[in-house]
Amino acid sequence: MEKKIRVLVGGVFDLLHVGHIHFLSQAKNLGDELIVIVAHDETVKRIKGREPINSAEDRAELLRALKMVDEVYIGSPNEISFELVKRINPDVIALGPDQFFNEEKLKKSLKEHGITAEVIRIPYLYKRDRAKTSKIIERIVETFCE
Repeated sequence: MEKKIRVLVGGVFDLLHVGHIHFLSQAKNLGDELIVIVAHDETVKRIKGREPINSAEDRAELLRALKMVDEVYIGSPNEISFELVKRINPDVIALGPDQFFNEEKLKKSLKEHGITAEVIRIPYLYKRDRAKTSKIIERIVETFCE
């Protein structure tokens, strides 16, 4: 039996939008199985400087409903959980176009934890503003709160 290629992505995925769908679809095209780690609510607060609109559990449930997603986990409230990544055992880790990871540093950290996955940056398909949760929130505020 041929080994399935496992692709791992991570992100907040709050206010699911077309940019997320493009990213997840492109990531799925890199392999056979797409596994998603959804950012813990505490991680969203730390990185984005705001409360998530939807809880991690709700964001995970939305992602599980997408046909391209095979598995979903909720991340730890701390930094990257290399134990979880090791357990998932991905062949590829796909980074979103706007995720602030130093790819070389990430590759080094993965190697230090015994993880041999290839790291690939997924490019934008369309204009950045169309596919950004922060831009969507700004438009909602401008439209309904003025």
